[in-house]
Amino acid sequence: MAAHSNGADDLSGDLELSILGVAGKERPDGAIDVSINSSRGEITGIMHPCEGQPGAAIYVGGALGGLDGPADGLYPKLAQELRGPGGMTGLRLHYRKPNQFEECVLDVLGGVSFLKGIGAQRIALVGHSFGAAVAIKAGELSELVVAVAALSPQVYGTRTVERLAPRSLLLAHGTADKLLDVQASRDIYSRAGEPKRLELFEGAGHSLRSCAEELFELVQGWLMEAVSAKEQPEDDDAL
Repeated sequence: MAAHSNGADDLSGDLELSILGVAGKERPDGAIDVSINSSRGEITGIMHPCEGQPGAAIYVGGALGGLDGPADGLYPKLAQELRGPGGMTGLRLHYRKPNQFEECVLDVLGGVSFLKGIGAQRIALVGHSFGAAVAIKAGELSELVVAVAALSPQVYGTRTVERLAPRSLLLAHGTADKLLDVQASRDIYSRAGEPKRLELFEGAGHSLRSCAEELFELVQGWLMEAVSAKEQPEDDDAL
């Protein structure tokens, strides 16, 4: 897998990452500790496999990385819930170099390439804070990505968000966010193409902890709709 910026906004020079090998170790709960050996270093994460399903989701954290996400462990809850019948594989990734935007985008693209290699055909990206912008940028660069959920996003890295279309975009933000003002999501939404959706949680802060249950239901339903969506038939005679 190789990704080239070609002068894309917020990325400098030609960037490339190749996967050299993958190792995995199963956990008692059925999840798998994954190590992706790349040309730029080791990308680690936890995969929640859903065998026989073509859909998948990648989850990434904020500037410090991590595997759990906002709202008191939103990511493991989603990944475990969605691996059931008719669900999707989940891959929770930790950055090689947290807070380095270009490298983190490449990590997500490496995760996309890995999932493609094991059969994924439609992939959604979910990111929080810094990771929301990483997910948007990675989504712009990958044809396999069909949807991006940006939770409490930062603006940096989203200048060309219109390129994400026609992929689906979900923005979620707390109105009491003191770290990244809710105006960030409003701004991104105003510049994004369709389809797009903006959900604001009254009184919630940056971590979205106070609306954890509502956020879980929102993202879970949105993921199932976005990833399981069927392409429309191209037959001119189709009704």
